[in-house]
Amino acid sequence: MKRLHIHVAVDDLARAIPFYETLFATAPSVVKNDYAKWMLDDPRVNFAISARGAKAGVEHLGIQVEDSEELAEVYGRLERADAPVLEEGETVCCYARSEKSWVTDPAGVPWEVFQTHGEAASYGGGVVAEEARLAVTPTGRPEAACCAPAQPSASASASCC
Repeated sequence: MKRLHIHVAVDDLARAIPFYETLFATAPSVVKNDYAKWMLDDPRVNFAISARGAKAGVEHLGIQVEDSEELAEVYGRLERADAPVLEEGETVCCYARSEKSWVTDPAGVPWEVFQTHGEAASYGGGVVAEEARLAVTPTGRPEAACCAPAQPSASASASCC
């Protein structure tokens, strides 16, 4: 069964953890000095926060799968999507060993698809070291830019509401 993944960048981890503990009515399953994660079953979501210098807000979204068959299924969907795919492969990111790929949706929201194989002692950085982000060049090609694709450019932003 797949699980939605949401990763939010925060300015103050010590303040954010109690807020989300209260919101989710449970303590995080992983806590590091710069990161915390809740593996929730209701709703079924992998919710992570980190204080690693990124602009506060939703950093990226994702789909976490449980086995290689689900991973192949969702990878197939990525291939059919009209967007460049960054195939990161086996990597260490967010204190976990995973296989993953990235895509950016038409609104500029970065999405990762991944299967976690176990824990890691470091936050990691993946194949492209500490810069395993998916940035899309003006030609639409992915370029290397850890763990979350680069935010869309200011020129790509649209007005709200």
